[in-house]
Amino acid sequence: MSVADWPTAGVRTLSRRARILVSAGVGLLVLLILGARLIDTYVGWLWFGALGYRDVYRTILLTRVAEFVVVGLFIGGLLALNLALAYRSRQVFVPLGADDALARYRTVIQQRIRLVGIGVPVAVGVIAGLVAQRDWQTVQLFFNSTGFGIDDPEFGHDIGFYAFELPFYQALLTCGFTAVVLSFLGALVTHYFFGGLRLVGRGAQLSSPAKAHLAVLAGTFVLLLAVEYFFDRYELLFSERSDLFTGATYTDLNAVMPAKIILTAIAVICAIAFFAGAFLRNLALPAIATVLLVLSGILVGGVWPALLQQFSVQPNANEREAQSIQRNIEATRHAYGIADAKVEYINYSGDGRSTPARLADETATVSNIRLLDPSVLEQTFTQLQQRENFYGFPDKLDVDRYRVDGELQDYVVALRELETSSLADNQQSWINQHLRYTHGDGFVAARADRVNNALDEAGGSGEGGYPVFTVSDTTGDGAIPVEQPRIYYGELIDSYVIVGGDPGAPPREYELDGSLYTYTGEGGVSIGNWFDRLVFAAQYGEQNILFNQAIGDDSKVIFRQDPRERVEAVAPWLTIDGDPYPAVVDGRIKWIVDGYTTLKHYPYAQRTVLGETTQDTLPGTPRLPDEEISYIRNSVKATVDAYDGTVTLYATNPDDPVLQAWMNVFPGTVQPASEIGDSLRAHFRYPQDLFKVQRQMLTSYHVEDPQVFFSTNDFWDVPSDPTTDNQVNQPPYYVLAGPPAGDGSARFQLTSALVGLQRQFMASYVSVSSAPRSYGDITVLRLPTDSQTLGPQQVQTRFRSSAEVSQELNLLQAAETNIRFGNLLTLPTGDGTLLYVEPVYVERTNQEASFPQLNRVLVLYGDRVGYAASLNEALNEALGSGGTAPGGQQPPPTGPAPPSTPAPDAQAGPEVRQAVADVAAALQRLREARASGDFTAQGEALTALEDATRRFNSATDAGGAPSPGE
Repeated sequence: MSVADWPTAGVRTLSRRARILVSAGVGLLVLLILGARLIDTYVGWLWFGALGYRDVYRTILLTRVAEFVVVGLFIGGLLALNLALAYRSRQVFVPLGADDALARYRTVIQQRIRLVGIGVPVAVGVIAGLVAQRDWQTVQLFFNSTGFGIDDPEFGHDIGFYAFELPFYQALLTCGFTAVVLSFLGALVTHYFFGGLRLVGRGAQLSSPAKAHLAVLAGTFVLLLAVEYFFDRYELLFSERSDLFTGATYTDLNAVMPAKIILTAIAVICAIAFFAGAFLRNLALPAIATVLLVLSGILVGGVWPALLQQFSVQPNANEREAQSIQRNIEATRHAYGIADAKVEYINYSGDGRSTPARLADETATVSNIRLLDPSVLEQTFTQLQQRENFYGFPDKLDVDRYRVDGELQDYVVALRELETSSLADNQQSWINQHLRYTHGDGFVAARADRVNNALDEAGGSGEGGYPVFTVSDTTGDGAIPVEQPRIYYGELIDSYVIVGGDPGAPPREYELDGSLYTYTGEGGVSIGNWFDRLVFAAQYGEQNILFNQAIGDDSKVIFRQDPRERVEAVAPWLTIDGDPYPAVVDGRIKWIVDGYTTLKHYPYAQRTVLGETTQDTLPGTPRLPDEEISYIRNSVKATVDAYDGTVTLYATNPDDPVLQAWMNVFPGTVQPASEIGDSLRAHFRYPQDLFKVQRQMLTSYHVEDPQVFFSTNDFWDVPSDPTTDNQVNQPPYYVLAGPPAGDGSARFQLTSALVGLQRQFMASYVSVSSAPRSYGDITVLRLPTDSQTLGPQQVQTRFRSSAEVSQELNLLQAAETNIRFGNLLTLPTGDGTLLYVEPVYVERTNQEASFPQLNRVLVLYGDRVGYAASLNEALNEALGSGGTAPGGQQPPPTGPAPPSTPAPDAQAGPEVRQAVADVAAALQRLREARASGDFTAQGEALTALEDATRRFNSATDAGGAPSPGE
């Protein structure tokens, strides 16, 4: 019985009406899918054009379309060809069994053979093209590659081969494997449906055409496998066989690499056997070759390397891996920019004993110590500078420096941005959200080294511990002139706004002072014509865009306002730093955004996961992607104008080969470094995320000797943040201080302490300069390996275990006060002593509108703790008898220091008031005793303090705790 004899009564066909409905439904579905994509594409076209980067958009779009078409045609076309070959070589008469279940389906397929033969390859090709087009960067880098001028130590290839060419070859192999596997499966199914492959008992029978067809496809697969084995040799230079380092190990070089060559040859022989089997219509020879290939893969590719590793390498690993470790050290130092030419190592004692006079001379460091912690003061800025409920400040403020009246000083800075998520319920109309409240207003800066007054707890006013605002709209002296304070582009603006209207229309945009304003900048996408208004109405699903009468010929839509998002859009080849910051440059507010060029494949360079390495306790900074990298450069700095959104890219590392390749892809988009003005360059900061990566690498790669490296005895570690209970890395801190371990004027720098591996004692101090003349210079102060210099965690423990500190902290906590420790700064002094400074903030927990205020300053110098209401007093306590902090006893920016006790409120009973007075008196006696070095008097003062504290706690338990500062 043949297929022609099989009954077809059960096969239904669609009526004409049903076919029309199905076609209409499919067409509508396609329109919905493609329509949304077309709208997105057109909106992107308008946005890039308005920003002046349409060539970037065009290049990306054409590359993705070309890759979609080429890969889709290749994979879909090869599948269609093999389906056609399998169908044409089918048997004319197919023997059928009584229970042949395929007969019905075979008949259905034959009736719709064109639909199946074309539809399946088209669907597969479309899917393959969609997947492939996402890899457009690999294609562009291959065709625009540049050389590094450095050869790998094993094969002698330029690093550019691994960075730009090898990923492209791997993508081609993946495409080839996908096409061959899909073609083989398609041919196999077709032969099975039409009798070329029959299952008989426990075996199978193939027709001669099916044998030849499938053998050719299998041979092609094995030939591609041979090519993959060949390229796998280069992959060994990124091997992670060792837990200690990245790169080819002794086993990789002496077992795996020869195995890859052997397997390449065997795979070629196996492929020839398959082609011969196709010609001879006999699969015996290919079967033998396949068994040989599998056994070779197991024995040569698996067993041999395992035996070598177990019995030769592991017993002598320090000697066997020495060459690979040396290569890893050299490659890693170059790949992460921490080679000897970039880093200066200085031996530092860490336990010197500066005299008071010597520390008083450290004016470049001590007189600029930062007291304001930008990660703590967001609520303080909000309460003091918000003005309206729909304005806000980011969770983490920024630190920058400005020269005011000839003096360089660091400031805590922020922008008063529009935060539409904070609109009240009665303000959340569409008009308010998108037409009326359109922008923020104001650059706010406070000197980082001072507050208005020491927190006057005794007086009960609570008006101390506040930042001193140099620039704001409520206070400040205008020392940093801002010509255009309006902020249409920022980190908090999360929805589109529509600005402008018909010519001559009255202004409608709300201003900080309550007046109305009309946007006059170049930013935004014009929606003056009805077609564009219709497009944006569809994009946002908002009909009001079509019918609101305030929208006219001069109207623009401003969207994608986040500075990181804007830079990432115009330069998608960059990894964007998580912390953009605002700066006033020539009177205009600019966001400065750091961009990194990265590579995953750099031979022998250590790999790290970017997101994990840069994670710490800093709030409000977007986490970088969890992608593996083995190379990074801060080659681009971008600016985004806060008023008109203009994005400008500057090449700050023009020698970077990765940057050069991308500049070949997008010519003219990155401006040369010569275009950077001095006023802008003065605000460049060394980026924190890059420093975190380099800091992590320096914990191991400061070691030069492979034997010492293998032992890990000299490794360092990043300490956990001692100011929190979370075991998360301590972030690096920006400080304005003198050069590490040297004399000179203050310079803006990024710093971090490092401790010994699995130890808490200090091992080193790392600093990188942000000063224009020394930008990027890394200094590492290496402490002796047997150093007992306290690390950050130990310093924090020392602070909290101090009798005076612990007593007062207990008092504050009893007074319903939330204590927040600010950033613990580690500052080296010129003759080998480390100075630690930590601000302490208090925040009332029984008030809804409470916010942090600077309460005390903790200082550790040598082995002495200082704890006082002002930095100078704390320094004087730590210096001991005869010591005077720079500037004398009283610092100019702060008032007289109050007693370190909570102030009783007006309703407190006489017992509470007397206890508070006794605590204040005891603390004052303790300070005087410590300053004079009288240990007997210190003991008496501590006893009196403990007694007063007990009476205070008893009194507050009975009559209610007072609130500090009220």
